Amino acid sequence: MSLFRLPTAALALSLLAGCMAMPARDDGEWAPTPPMQPEVAAAPADGAIYHDNQNMELFSDARAHRVGDILTIVLVESTQASKKASTSTSKKDKADVAAPTIMGKDLTINGNPLSVGLDSERNFDGSGSSSQSNQLTGQITVTVAQRLSNGNLIVRGEKWLTINQGQELVRIAGIVRPQDIGQDNTVASTRVADARISYTGRGTLADANTRGWLSRFFNSKWMPF
Repeated sequence: MSLFRLPTAALALSLLAGCMAMPARDDGEWAPTPPMQPEVAAAPADGAIYHDNQNMELFSDARAHRVGDILTIVLVESTQASKKASTSTSKKDKADVAAPTIMGKDLTINGNPLSVGLDSERNFDGSGSSSQSNQLTGQITVTVAQRLSNGNLIVRGEKWLTINQGQELVRIAGIVRPQDIGQDNTVASTRVADARISYTGRGTLADANTRGWLSRFFNSKWMPF
């Protein structure tokens, strides 16, 4: 591969990665899950208003527990991480080889003894530090996609916001225990197991806050210099 083709391929990959940053809006995987429709036998024509085989849960808990039920997740995510590393090494070598002797006399060339000396010294100092903090608050309502055999609920959902000249997308998926759901049918995001939370955006503001493709190339691993 020529030196010209390598940067060209890297630029194409950078552009492709930038185009795939925002998910599609009509993604079937994140579509709301409809409730399962049980097979209900026809009510006997006996003139009664209420029948046992009809789904009238007058005294049941209103919290989500079935496929298709709605659940509100309260986003209370807050993370903070820091890392610091420092390395220092030093090495010094020295070796001297005396001139050989022949019949008790040092071997010389033009009067200079053939002695050999080697002296080397190497030093390395490196340090680095990194810190990051994130915070996400709000609420997002999701649907129950599946009920596991142990009673836990697999939930997922998304929220699209179109504000002025941009769009914001919040997605969350995970597993919720029915015991963690409050009486108001809400659960904290910290109680969601295997949680996958994403918050992205696109539009004028997102474009202004994103580096250009040429700048991304010069700061990528594809840059040979």
